[in-house]
Amino acid sequence: MSQVITEIKVGHSPDPDDAFMFYALAKDKINTGSYKFTHELQDIESLNRRAFTGELELTAVSLHGYAYLADKYAVCACGASMGDNYGPMVVAREEMSIDDLRGKKIAVPGTYTTAFLGLKLLLGDDFEFEVHPFDEILNVVEQGKVDAGLCIHEGQLTYEDQGLKLVVDLGVWWYEDTGLPLPLGANAIRRDMGQQAMEEVTALLKESIQYGLDNRKAALDYAAEFGRGLNDAKADKFVGMYVNDWTLDFGEKGREAVKLLLDRGFEAGVIPHKVDVDFIG
Repeated sequence: MSQVITEIKVGHSPDPDDAFMFYALAKDKINTGSYKFTHELQDIESLNRRAFTGELELTAVSLHGYAYLADKYAVCACGASMGDNYGPMVVAREEMSIDDLRGKKIAVPGTYTTAFLGLKLLLGDDFEFEVHPFDEILNVVEQGKVDAGLCIHEGQLTYEDQGLKLVVDLGVWWYEDTGLPLPLGANAIRRDMGQQAMEEVTALLKESIQYGLDNRKAALDYAAEFGRGLNDAKADKFVGMYVNDWTLDFGEKGREAVKLLLDRGFEAGVIPHKVDVDFIG
């Protein structure tokens, strides 16, 4: 009797850290049993919005985006992107203070990103924003189309190459205020798969992350294909920032950080309701 194969549609960002995380699954390096993983690569804001319809069984989401998805998805205990005293950055063409940002027009990579939530917690409603693709934000700042830009992904390592100045690192700001890492992204798994399948798929994701960490050079070589202007050293650094012990498991402190971030988002009126997070695995 042939084995029934269950397809798991996976959505993740075309970034070195996500590519590193999913390397073993994308390249069939581990035994996935009765599950067949198919991968769709999209920017994180698009994935946040797609998750509203629940079309992907497993998807990368922003923790901010997850606040609107908790009825459809649970959070995998592995697969986190945590900013441990670093994170999304606001950059500008000239030196500025945080107060200088008030009333300014800031390019942002999407309103469901955790970066945007962090900016709202920092500045409240005291700024204008324009949504741009994350990989265009440094360009629109450099071209003077906006006063500042909120950069995520590899822009955190490359903004100086375009002559831009750091105004604030939201991961540093959050750490100084809370003593906790800033939980940026997670992998969410669809609830209607049932508890057993959710746990089995999450276990395979964790195995893929561990495989990448154990076979770092091969996983980095694969991840480098998604580096968008990062040289090998910067790609290595970027992966190390966002695929590490936090990625294997949020841990107690990571879970605390998630709860605090979402609670503060609710208290600030950015998130419309309290969010309880279920962790799988």
